[in-house]
Amino acid sequence: MAMPHPITSEEAQTLALKALAFLASEPERLEPFLAVTGLGPATLRSAAQEPGFLLGVLDHLCASDSLLLEFAGNLHLKPEMVAQARETLAGPPEAYEP
Repeated sequence: MAMPHPITSEEAQTLALKALAFLASEPERLEPFLAVTGLGPATLRSAAQEPGFLLGVLDHLCASDSLLLEFAGNLHLKPEMVAQARETLAGPPEAYEP
């Protein structure tokens, strides 16, 4: 079975921006995200420019099976693609040092 191609950083960022738009499209989705991040609706645009913010968006989606499945279904993606994009944005794990 062929493995899907790795998601590039640009593809992962694009997917995360789509995830942010998905969250922002419904108050029931956006409010919990804002509560977790401590942001307000007016600060989302500037926060989206910060390193790590898009990773946080994907973390939020991946933390809720129902939210993840709804988002992936809307884009006709496998949920694993969202997790792969999250891993790409997170970068390589740091080496373990005892």
